[in-house]
Amino acid sequence: MKAFDFKKYRKQIIAAVIIVAVCIILGVLKPGREALLSRTSPEMQKLIDADAGSSRKRVTVTYNSLLVISYASLSSSGANVMSERYVGFLGKVYRADEGAARIVGQMVNYTYRMLGCGENLMHGAKLTVLLTTLTVFFGVLLGTVLALGKISKRKLLAKISSAYIFFFRGTPLLIQMFVVYFTVPGIFGFAWRDLFPASDAEAVYKGAFTAALIAFALNSGAYCAEIVRSAIQSIDKGQFEAAKALGMSYGQTMTRIIIPQSIRRMIPNVSNEFIMILKDASLVFAISLMDITTISKNIMTSEGSYLVFIPALVIYLVITAFFGFLFDRIEKRFSVYE
Repeated sequence: MKAFDFKKYRKQIIAAVIIVAVCIILGVLKPGREALLSRTSPEMQKLIDADAGSSRKRVTVTYNSLLVISYASLSSSGANVMSERYVGFLGKVYRADEGAARIVGQMVNYTYRMLGCGENLMHGAKLTVLLTTLTVFFGVLLGTVLALGKISKRKLLAKISSAYIFFFRGTPLLIQMFVVYFTVPGIFGFAWRDLFPASDAEAVYKGAFTAALIAFALNSGAYCAEIVRSAIQSIDKGQFEAAKALGMSYGQTMTRIIIPQSIRRMIPNVSNEFIMILKDASLVFAISLMDITTISKNIMTSEGSYLVFIPALVIYLVITAFFGFLFDRIEKRFSVYE
């Protein structure tokens, strides 16, 4: 294994350290919840104080803390309805009821919710990344089996594998997800939520996630099969003949010689498949899974703000850029030409 070349990446490392240091400093200086609430109007403060000793809350407080900036939104109920918004940044608190400050506050609130901050893995960006990662993992495993089946000399196995690939590549992913989520339980008489304890508050979401993962993995497996097949068949046939001359079986040849070399050739295409699945994950809004797209749509419906789609695009772009960079480094590390 090559030693890490610090000099080669010195500029990037220094830039990363500076960014992290700045974020830490801004995070420390960021006003917290109490600091934001202390800036509320006297009328709102009276209601907050009254709520402290009462079981009936008249003020709804929403507080979001996002890395270097914080946001608080307060709304009261009753005869005199009031609403106030505040943004905290660099040790100062700003009123955010109108203008640029309000837009900044909304962006913080929308981004916080879409990232799934304060929620479990069944919410926001965490669900999107988890679904994509698991889909590609199982897709590559299934695709490897299908690829070996398709190039097998056993005609029945080759035809079954080819038929599977043709079916899942020839039908829409959304319809496949509907079949897995609605049709399969209807035929066999079960519900996906029943796979989890009835006491589990997230049973419905976990069941929907399981169905989505199965549909996505089955679909990805068909595409990964072609990726694996083309990588295997790109290996020079002379290596098969050399392995056979050494007395190696077909299984030994594939696992010890062909597949290890094929992995290097698969990385760019698997990277593309990962990015495609990452974007296709937005289809889970159709079964009410709380991914980035679903949360964006819910916010737009409830608050009537089309600004919500701006942070949604940025979040998708950041996630895509991160995994694109990661796969690029892996590809260079295992480059065929190095």
